[in-house]
Amino acid sequence: MAHRVGIIGFGKMGRIRAEALRKDGRAEVTVVYDIETPTDTEYRVAPSIEAIVNDPEVDIAVVCMPNHLNRPTTIAALKAGKHVFCEKPPAFNAAEVREIMAAEAESGRVLMYGFNHRHHAGVDKLKRIIDSGAYGRVLWMRGRYGKSVDADYLKTWRADRSMAGGGILMDQGIHMLDLFQYIGGTTFDQVNAFVSSHYWNIPGIEDNVFAIMRDTRTGMEVSFHSTMTQWRHLFSLEVFTERGYLVLNGLKTSSGTYGEEVLTIAKNRSVAPAASWADEEKLTYEVDTSWDKEAEHFMDAVSLGLPVKLGTSEQALEVMTLIDRIYENEHALGKVLYSELRRVGQA
Repeated sequence: MAHRVGIIGFGKMGRIRAEALRKDGRAEVTVVYDIETPTDTEYRVAPSIEAIVNDPEVDIAVVCMPNHLNRPTTIAALKAGKHVFCEKPPAFNAAEVREIMAAEAESGRVLMYGFNHRHHAGVDKLKRIIDSGAYGRVLWMRGRYGKSVDADYLKTWRADRSMAGGGILMDQGIHMLDLFQYIGGTTFDQVNAFVSSHYWNIPGIEDNVFAIMRDTRTGMEVSFHSTMTQWRHLFSLEVFTERGYLVLNGLKTSSGTYGEEVLTIAKNRSVAPAASWADEEKLTYEVDTSWDKEAEHFMDAVSLGLPVKLGTSEQALEVMTLIDRIYENEHALGKVLYSELRRVGQA
């Protein structure tokens, strides 16, 4: 018998998740809820979040709500004995993730987070090559992830810090930070960052984040830029190792706005200083299978009892700890700069 699913938040992401679960075949969506009551759905529509959380006929809750509702809805669903799949971000900070993990441990149910980029074919190939050891250890990485937004953005919940928890870092940058930790097999404890809103000027909603980070245990370093003032959509993840490099440019999405998903791979050149482009191998991924793979991974955990390996609460805690460090570092830097400006002004 198929597991019965309630989808809490039946907008774009909720519909994508419903279709992926339908294709997997081991779960049946029976009820949905959205802030704007859906009128074009075959599923039964619940009157509230609580109606799904407390529905004894629902085995799985899929949470696709505005950010501020992720933590309380996840905790409530776990306490009600449901398996939970929740979109990112898990919460607004690491302390809140620890609250979720306590509820998870007490419930004994499956909890998985939608760090969807881990399931992209190009990322999967890159990770497998790194883990093989054929290219040696990772020395450093560079990630750029940006998009263009217009004035309509100001009308959405994403422009309200009380609902979003932050700006482009929470919205999009979180994926790149998660990939740094996934590909590198580490986390970063030394952080220097600039967090700014120079164009949109939305209180508490940053439109750019520049950061340089290091794992002081291994010496691995990364350069990071997340932006909504790039005026085009762009995804680029570069991984440089002892014996070569792997560069993933583009991301295959339904909108097509990030271009082709192309992984470029090359071993170290034998003759310095000029690289030979002929030595590069390019792999192009023309179909986005990430949603289906993610649904399969979740249902393997629910139906077969396999461990969640991609999107665990521990991984969510790691990325939120890193986000805390970025925000805290910027606040500390701001205080130093302010003090210096005051000192100069009084001189």
